[in-house]
Amino acid sequence: MNSLTPKISGELVAKLAKHVFILQNGIFSLAKTILNGLKSKTISLEGFSQHELHPQVSDSAAVDWIFVVDTLNFSFWSPDDSSCKWEVSHNGRKYTGYFALCAAINRAIQEGVQITDPNYYCNVSVEQLTHILRSDTAMPAPMIKERVSNLHEVGKILVNKYKGSFVNCLEQADNSAQKLLELIITDFPCYRDEADYQGHKVALYKRAQILIGDIWASFRGKGLGFFTDIDSITMFADYRIPQSLIHFGALKYSDELMAILKSGVELPSGSPEEVEIRACCIHAVSLVCEEVRRLLREEGIQNLSINSILIDHFLWDYRRQHAEQLETIPFHKTRCIYY
Repeated sequence: MNSLTPKISGELVAKLAKHVFILQNGIFSLAKTILNGLKSKTISLEGFSQHELHPQVSDSAAVDWIFVVDTLNFSFWSPDDSSCKWEVSHNGRKYTGYFALCAAINRAIQEGVQITDPNYYCNVSVEQLTHILRSDTAMPAPMIKERVSNLHEVGKILVNKYKGSFVNCLEQADNSAQKLLELIITDFPCYRDEADYQGHKVALYKRAQILIGDIWASFRGKGLGFFTDIDSITMFADYRIPQSLIHFGALKYSDELMAILKSGVELPSGSPEEVEIRACCIHAVSLVCEEVRRLLREEGIQNLSINSILIDHFLWDYRRQHAEQLETIPFHKTRCIYY
C-alpha cells in the first residue's frame, strides 16, 4: 500500500485526531505575524545561508555537506534527568542540538576528515563517529549506532548508484521537489518516515523534505537548488515546532496528552499521539500558509511569497530565540531516526 503524501496525511490525521487540535483563531493571528515578518524581511530565503555554520558557497560540496547533515539530523534532546546537554565548540562558539551537529561536521572537515565523502562514511566506525561528534560536556551525541547505520546505508547507495555524490541524485530529479522526494524515500530507506494511523499509511518525511528544503534555501532557489514545485514541500514535523504552534495558539493538546508530556514519558515512534502531533503540525502550517497568501492577495502585494518551508524556519528559529519562555510548553520525546 502506498503512503499518502505528507500534505494529505496532515489533512487526514487532523480530521481524525483525538488528542491534538488546530485552532482557527491561532492560525489567523500567526498568519498576520508571518505577513509582518515578510514585510520587514525578517522572514526570507536568505536566512539559511546567512548562518555561520551553513555552507557559504553554492556548489556540489554544499550539497554533499547538507546530505550528510540531514542523514544525521535527528533526536538531539537530552533526558530530563541529565545535568548537561550535548555541546560542541567551534571557532570560539558553543552550540547545542542541530547546530552542534553542524559544528561537529565543520570541525571534522577542518581536521582533515573526509566526513562528506560517502567513500569514507560508508565504512565509518562507531569509534570514528563518536570522535567526530565528541562533546565538550559529559553528554555524548545520542544514538551513535543508529547514526553510523544511517551513514553506512546512504554511503553505500551513493557510491554504488550515484557515483559518490548526492548531486547526481539531485540532477535525476529534473528540478522537481516531488520527484526528488520520491527518489530519496525509494533509494534511501532511513529517510522513509511513515506510520500507520487508524488504518491509513501516512507519511511525514521530515528528513527527506528538510534535505530538499535545505538545498533550496542554501542555493536561494537557484542552480542546483531550483525546484519548479518547491511549494509542494510541507513543514518538517519535529519535536520543537509544536511548542511554537501551541505558543501562538494555533495548536492545542488534550488534557490527557498534555499530562503525559509534562510527566516526561516518551511517546513511541508511530504511536497515535506522536503521529497526531506531527501530522497536525503539517496541516496547521499549511493552513497558515494559505492564510498568508490570502492576506498578500487582499493587500495587493505581489513582490512577496510564502511557503511552508519559510514558515517552518520562522517557527523553529522563534523557539530557539524564546527558549526560556517556551520551556513551559513540554515537547514530545520520541527516540527515533526520523527527527
